[in-house]
Amino acid sequence: MSESLYKQAILDLVDPTMSVTLHNPLCGDRVTLDLRLGDGLVRGLGHRVRGCALCEAAASAIGKHASGATPTQLRQSGEEIAALIAGQDLNPVWPELLAFRPVRDFKSRHRCVLLPFEALAQALAEGGAH
Repeated sequence: MSESLYKQAILDLVDPTMSVTLHNPLCGDRVTLDLRLGDGLVRGLGHRVRGCALCEAAASAIGKHASGATPTQLRQSGEEIAALIAGQDLNPVWPELLAFRPVRDFKSRHRCVLLPFEALAQALAEGGAH
């Protein structure tokens, strides 16, 4: 096999240090998040989502920004999205989170957006990331 096919980023996802699956029984969304930590940073992140577009988009935002981030930065993003959909006006560190602003008017959909962030927080906590 070609070495270029198996770059370290791909190999890091094959062997995660933590895997978390969360389920929202109210709507059926299910998120599995695989995380690899090293040297105080996220070295790899993969996710599988069976859920609505909101849940998938939230997981994709995490996937876009997680690699190379610190656990503190990732926890901050979870706090920001929760505040944003709760109605606070803020400019989140990840600009695409602003796309979730209309969700604030649909309380029954908040958990759809938050589920991937909850999985991320749990993975970081169980992985010993401070």
